[in-house]
Amino acid sequence: MTERTYNLADLLEILATADPDRPALVAGDVRLSYGDLNARASRVGHHLERVGIEPGDHVAILAYNRAEWLESMFGTHKIRAVPIPVNYRYVAAELRHVLADSDSVAIIGERSLLARVEEVRGELPKLRHVIVIEDGGEETIPGAVPYEEALAAASPADDFPPRSSDDRYIMYTGGTTGYPKGVEWRCEDIFFGALGGGSSGNTPISRPAEIAEAANQPGTVILNCAPVMHGAGQWMTLMGLFIGAKVVLYTERAFDPEQALDLLCAEGANVVMIVGDAMGRPIASELAKGRHDTGSLYALSSGGAPLTPAVRDALRDQLPDVRFVDNYGASETGVGGASAAGRSTGTARFTMGPDCTVLDDDLRVVAPGQIGKLARSGHIPLGYYNDPVKTAATFFTDSAGTRWSIPGDFATLEPDGTIVLLGRGSLVINSGGEKIFPEEVEASLKEHPDVCDAIVIGVPDERFGQKVAAVISSHPGKDILLEDLHAFLADRIAGFKLPRELKLVTEVKRTAVGKPDYKWAASVFG
Repeated sequence: MTERTYNLADLLEILATADPDRPALVAGDVRLSYGDLNARASRVGHHLERVGIEPGDHVAILAYNRAEWLESMFGTHKIRAVPIPVNYRYVAAELRHVLADSDSVAIIGERSLLARVEEVRGELPKLRHVIVIEDGGEETIPGAVPYEEALAAASPADDFPPRSSDDRYIMYTGGTTGYPKGVEWRCEDIFFGALGGGSSGNTPISRPAEIAEAANQPGTVILNCAPVMHGAGQWMTLMGLFIGAKVVLYTERAFDPEQALDLLCAEGANVVMIVGDAMGRPIASELAKGRHDTGSLYALSSGGAPLTPAVRDALRDQLPDVRFVDNYGASETGVGGASAAGRSTGTARFTMGPDCTVLDDDLRVVAPGQIGKLARSGHIPLGYYNDPVKTAATFFTDSAGTRWSIPGDFATLEPDGTIVLLGRGSLVINSGGEKIFPEEVEASLKEHPDVCDAIVIGVPDERFGQKVAAVISSHPGKDILLEDLHAFLADRIAGFKLPRELKLVTEVKRTAVGKPDYKWAASVFG
């Protein structure tokens, strides 16, 4: 038998062979064992292979949480192609950028979401194959192949050519400026850097075949309420599958705390994954009604956005015996560590893994208490796909030959070894787990004919942690209303990026070199 690798499809096949009947995935009405999930992923792979998708080609996935998302991801890996997760909230212009930038040659998506791709299809010459997942929409997608028909005509056999641990994995992120860019990993590095290394403890596996031991362990049940198209939700899902867990996906289009808790109780979830206060606050309120038996739950994890102290404490009041974990992670670093133990404080303090530290501008570890930038070595990405300039600005090699990923989080190293995060230097806005980059919103605002200049910042928001706020100067004689901006931006940027607060000023202040004065903009909002 061919030696197994850390290609994610190899790892799934190992688990499916070890215990094909073990529960793997629950998504709405769909329930799949490891054998079922693997067989359907193989059908996806064989279909892609038949239509000419080759190793190294990029296949976009555009869908909400559902079983087909995971089937498509694993199926793409089966033929050594590269899945490209696409944000289902993007409008046509953003979809055009990601699909073009990623050189995607095929896309698997829900019918209603693919309608947005059709708006820019003529600008995507490399996109030659479309597979449509039915979602109740009636939009016409010319030339698309129905997902279930494609699978029915394809083989479920695992008779693929050998794979490699060097096969690629890409996660798109907004980065520090402008449109999203693709962070490119080797499969082996993402497995150890972000997916737990095949262990729910602290000892990762040492060779791929060892992942089969998960089939002999008691089954953990993980309820993932986060979107799998984002890093936090996707990594929790894959981490769960690679320890032999049953992963339950929250599949509703909008978050409803009562439905999430009903699902927790029905499936006996042991771990729940949420996204910050946007989910944590309504869950705490719903729990306070006393309608749900959460006796199966022993851990609540937040990724993509941290829980604020008030929300964490409100949850802790309702779940006194549950462990709470905020995970630090980024597309450029993987999962670096978890929140330090103890009662909530206002400080984002993490216990990081041995590969994480805080470096100064000379790539030297800072003294305790000094400010530097969070850095990770070891299993880190190769860089940004097809972007050597931005790669060189984030990934560095020190004088000893150690390669570091330094995405821009300022931090201090504490005497006890914990790391306190101070904030992203890029001024990224985190609204309910969605990363919003001021430069992109500013550029869109300044396309409005009445806008003279604009600065965008994040301001506190009780529900989502942060919300987008804009300071704008208008052309003489022009008055700008927030509603007018929303209408103008509707087809330019996704709804979660729209300004929620607006301040009109006579002149937008800039620095001596012409850069936006973000400190001044923050003072405008008090």
